[in-house]
Amino acid sequence: MRQINLYEAKTNLSRLVDEALGGEEIVIARAGKPLVRLVPCRVEDEPRRPGTAEIWMAADFDAPLEGEFGAAFRGERP
Repeated sequence: MRQINLYEAKTNLSRLVDEALGGEEIVIARAGKPLVRLVPCRVEDEPRRPGTAEIWMAADFDAPLEGEFGAAFRGERP
């Protein structure tokens, strides 16, 4: 990680962007106080498609709830 003053960053922005794309993390500071990080954006190669997740449910997913928890869930008082 390298810290650069804001004035220097404005002067050398193109070079700093190339360095960030190369994997270097650059912190831009004002008066020695870190303000922002210059890092590459993460770009997805393939757009996300809705409905592609796999879901698993236990065999007893819709079994009636029992005991104190089941009574509380149904609004019954013990």
